[in-house]
Amino acid sequence: MAIPVFTAAAAEPFRQVITSSSRGIRTEQWTLTHRDLGAPSPWSIRKLTLHGGRQEGVDVVVVDNGVMTFTVVPTRGMGILEATAGNVRLGWESPVREVIHPQHINLEQRGGLGWLEGFNEWMVRCGVEWAGHPGKDEFVNNVGAKSEMQLTLHGRIANIPASEVEVVVDAAPPHRLRIRGRVDERMFYGPKLELWTEVSTDPGTTSLRIEDTLTNRGAHEQEYQMIYHCNFGAPLLEKGARFAGAVRRVTPFNAHAAGDAERFAEYAGPTPGFVEQVYCLEPAADSTGRSVMMLHNARGDRGVAMAFSVEALPSFTLWKNLAATEEGYVTGLEPGTSFPFNRRVERAAGRVPRLAAGASKTLGLEVGVLLSREDVLRVSSEIKRVQGGREVQLDKEPFKP
Repeated sequence: MAIPVFTAAAAEPFRQVITSSSRGIRTEQWTLTHRDLGAPSPWSIRKLTLHGGRQEGVDVVVVDNGVMTFTVVPTRGMGILEATAGNVRLGWESPVREVIHPQHINLEQRGGLGWLEGFNEWMVRCGVEWAGHPGKDEFVNNVGAKSEMQLTLHGRIANIPASEVEVVVDAAPPHRLRIRGRVDERMFYGPKLELWTEVSTDPGTTSLRIEDTLTNRGAHEQEYQMIYHCNFGAPLLEKGARFAGAVRRVTPFNAHAAGDAERFAEYAGPTPGFVEQVYCLEPAADSTGRSVMMLHNARGDRGVAMAFSVEALPSFTLWKNLAATEEGYVTGLEPGTSFPFNRRVERAAGRVPRLAAGASKTLGLEVGVLLSREDVLRVSSEIKRVQGGREVQLDKEPFKP
């Protein structure tokens, strides 16, 4: 294959399809580097196929922008396995050691908790027909009558392989690197939801952007939910680590979390027997509608920041699972359309949005790795600016669904 070289006159980006169900394409191995396109800054993109165990046949795309490396998993709904910049890894040590192929996942296992059998990504989407805790909910069946369905934990999107995947590299500087994929939640007498997702980065930076476009391809209005479940372990998560963010209100998820609400932003080290704590945050936004959240280590010289639109993602979940390392020592920073209660609870609270027939909605977030005390202080200042002096309402009582 002849690969075009970028020139000053080039206008069209470089494109390479690596998966296409409509065209019968699946590329086993493929590599592209800055040298192939005559780009000035070093970078590479590699498509690999994993083998062995329950990850047999899983496709991954590894992007190295010269400073930061991240791994997209098209087979698992275009989730991101991990990202690394300098000595900071975005990810965690899950008891799930392989990148599990969805064919091995039974979402209904353990009363609807089967999703957890493949849970080890840094960023995994929850949705999109529903997200949140398992349990019963109503729907309208094929004869137009109300019926009952059993929802499984966090929906199906993370266990649906992408039907279309392509690599796009911008011709114009800074030659942004883009991994695009389409994941469909479709069924007869059910949702017709199409998710086009793009994970992108500029060469030489410590940041990436996740931009998703969700479209209702059906003829009727459709509910949707999305939670970006971003998970962090060591080195950022440790005793003395802290969460910081532009927040209007903090409410404990349940009575157990309420008992430690005053310390919702503080982290202990791995604690055998720890029972997860969840806090529901209402983000504050600046005049552009943007909010900023951060997790940093105990010394305050390493961290991660995320920014997102509060109009698109008005709910933020802080999940603390400070269990023994072997059990999965992890915290989740999770912007979303709703909180992780069962969909029937979120619907009653007015937190389940709807898409008109043929309509689209853009969702996503920007994530940056912080490699110095100066980086952490800069984001702290940005959070204070967005907070604008507003007091945080800290509820001592949990939500009463």
